[in-house]
Amino acid sequence: MPTDHVPSDRAEYDRTRPDRARPGRASPRAGSRPRRVASSLVIVAGELRRWPARRFLVALAAAAFTVLFIAIPTDLIDTPLFSREVPPTAWSWPVLVASAVLAGLVTATYVAHPDGAAPSRAESRLGIAGWLVTFFAVGCPVCNKLVLLALGATGAMQFFEPVQPYLAAASIVLLAWALYARLTRENSCRLPDRTIAGASATALEVVGNAR
Repeated sequence: MPTDHVPSDRAEYDRTRPDRARPGRASPRAGSRPRRVASSLVIVAGELRRWPARRFLVALAAAAFTVLFIAIPTDLIDTPLFSREVPPTAWSWPVLVASAVLAGLVTATYVAHPDGAAPSRAESRLGIAGWLVTFFAVGCPVCNKLVLLALGATGAMQFFEPVQPYLAAASIVLLAWALYARLTRENSCRLPDRTIAGASATALEVVGNAR
């Protein structure tokens, strides 16, 4: 009975495996990730275009509240109430604005959401976590009471300040993922309605042709 030939040399066997991509030939999965990212962006853009005006008003109000609520205690906006010993970094305001916009959009998804697209606890926790991490990212490293209690002034400058850029990136990622999760949930809840509508249109067309 003929059997498949398996080369004795391990290197030759690995080279001749049928599931191994050949040089010069793209893997079947090559380019799948960019397509998924593009598809996700299309879904997000499509959902934002469907938003009513009141959602954008809520997003604007929530973004403005986020800026004020974080910028005043961290002294990014100078007031007599708060001060900071370490000046803000060059990226503090861009990170705060980006996080505020994302936080506003996430907040707006809780208003007039489609049936069946009620926010889940996981999505809510992502948004809250991103919002809190933003506060620590743009704040003064030696002015935060929690950081001072945990690390002291020297530890805050030595350990906490170098981590703040990573916290800034994490806050944007968390908020962006929360927004993506909310919008994709809304999109999936609309799919059955589209299917029913398409089936109804097809049935009406068949009935009309039968007449």
